[in-house]
Amino acid sequence: MKEQEFLQEVKEIELLQSALGLLEWDSQTGMPEAGSAFRGETVGYLSGLAFERSIGPKIKSALSYYDEHHEELSEVGLAVYTKVKEEYELNQSIPAERMRSYTTTLSKAHTAWLNARKQQDFAVMKNELTEIITFLKEFIPLWKKAEATNYDVLLNQYESGMTVAKLDQIFEQVKTGIMELRAIIAEKGQAPRTDFLSRRVSKEQQKTFVTGVAKQLGYDFAKGRLDDTVHPFMLDLNRNDARITTRWDETNVMMAVFGVIHEAGHGIYEQSIDPKYDYTPLSTGASMGIHESQSLFNEIIIGSNKAFWQKQYPFFQQCTEGTFDDIDFDTFYASLKETKASLVRIEADSLTYPLHIIIRYEIEKLIFNDEVSIEDLPQIWNDKYEEYLGIRPENDLEGILQDVHWSGGSFGYFPSYALGYMYAAQLYHAMSKELDVDQILAGEDYSPIKEWLTKHIHQYGASRKPNQLITEATGEALNPQYLIDYMKAIYYDVYKINDSLGHA
Repeated sequence: MKEQEFLQEVKEIELLQSALGLLEWDSQTGMPEAGSAFRGETVGYLSGLAFERSIGPKIKSALSYYDEHHEELSEVGLAVYTKVKEEYELNQSIPAERMRSYTTTLSKAHTAWLNARKQQDFAVMKNELTEIITFLKEFIPLWKKAEATNYDVLLNQYESGMTVAKLDQIFEQVKTGIMELRAIIAEKGQAPRTDFLSRRVSKEQQKTFVTGVAKQLGYDFAKGRLDDTVHPFMLDLNRNDARITTRWDETNVMMAVFGVIHEAGHGIYEQSIDPKYDYTPLSTGASMGIHESQSLFNEIIIGSNKAFWQKQYPFFQQCTEGTFDDIDFDTFYASLKETKASLVRIEADSLTYPLHIIIRYEIEKLIFNDEVSIEDLPQIWNDKYEEYLGIRPENDLEGILQDVHWSGGSFGYFPSYALGYMYAAQLYHAMSKELDVDQILAGEDYSPIKEWLTKHIHQYGASRKPNQLITEATGEALNPQYLIDYMKAIYYDVYKINDSLGHA
């Protein structure tokens, strides 16, 4: 098979995936609830077609040929072959009919999740979640290669090379660092004033501000759009169509502000991938952890930067039309970095955020590496929140129903958020050796930051593994200490804590 024929087959599979992506975006932004069953059938049918093609005779023949004739492939062709072979070997043992049934179940489960949220009752979606977990437990033995545990199989689908053994060690280091910092803040810190953050800001005012900021950070609205949804996400159809969504609360202005900044980071990544990877599985992020590093770099690294907010605060005051004119900048900035235990992950402060991820990680391990009853999950969830954060959900909406991931079958995904946070801190440390980040964020042109990230991360798409990207960009493998040190610097400043080295 000629390379052109191979790449054409890959392109047609990608076109099906693009159509599925558009259906997914519509289902989460505007589809009538009553259309769920019909949409599930459509998604199941198209997913089945894409899946059958991905393990079909043309792909099998091409892989077999190029196993022996690597030298005939171009640089891009070889990279595509490597990626397609990984996916083929992962999925070839799964019957297409089972995968079609699974994707139909996922589509129906999303509607069940929405209904469960409305009723604040996990039982409403328990059957669908049980079905999803049953499917995954059926697939894991077919996916499994050298992974040590069942949950390792799922982790590897989002972060290549990641294992429970590695994460247990990483998360223990991060959890210990956070707990120690929270104890110091509780003992010595001066809590910032935050009452004014609940002042009413209209959706239109919020949108004016945050779309302006997203553009400055490098998100191109000519290649994207902003829509409303229940649970914010970014969806990439291609590098010229990377869409972002958010939810709005007129008495919690920062929820959408940081939410859009976060999703814009995902979008910037997708919009900046080298065009040579178009219509291939390389035209997306390297992993979910690397993807989250880009969104969290926007939301937390830039979003915690004092110089950034000093530049943006006058614009914020202008957009909110006098609502915050009585609040000086230092008071405003400090309010953004308040830390306190909260129940909802996407509203958590940047210090406690990783604890939310660790809770989900531990529950997912229980589901796939141990035996646990689905009926017990809400109780387990609530107990862990009480243990780690000292607070307990009063209902399932602010507890186990808050995230969309499980209804989408995305078990193994959550650790990517914490890994992304660690990657982001490490990238910031490396970037700061080459760029004066504060000076850039205080100025009018943020492009050097985006250009640095594109040079080291964005342009490669999925052609490189996460550990390769991070090692080449920063000079070392993942090191959680950068995140702990970063959080310490931010919170010591905001909470006016003097450490033994004389830093403030």
